[in-house]
Amino acid sequence: QVQLAESGGGLVQTGGSLRLACVASGRAFRTASMAWFRQAPGKEREFVAAITWGGNIFYADSVKGRFTISRDNAKKTVYLQMNRLEPEDTAVYYCAGRSSWSKATIMTPNEYGYWGQGTQVAVSS
Repeated sequence: QVQLAESGGGLVQTGGSLRLACVASGRAFRTASMAWFRQAPGKEREFVAAITWGGNIFYADSVKGRFTISRDNAKKTVYLQMNRLEPEDTAVYYCAGRSSWSKATIMTPNEYGYWGQGTQVAVSS
């Protein structure tokens, strides 16, 4: 079993940067595929980025070129570096994990069995 805990959210101005971190517990992290999702008020949870245990990386079109996902298996941590933030990026950001992956479902929230509690990101205009 894997437990996830996010940190790093906060309030920034448009154009600013934040780095989110997600620390995992459990031995399964090294072989888990990890992702970030976000949910804004009144909207469905949406995919942001994912990184598989083998290092394959995927991004939502809306964040390509601005966000970078990475992982440190020794620290059991996955990061989301967010640059050039926009008000539309305001949301609660969730870390998620799964024991396997397929390209077809990498962006599907229901395919992830492990979730953190979320961290709030607010971008002011």
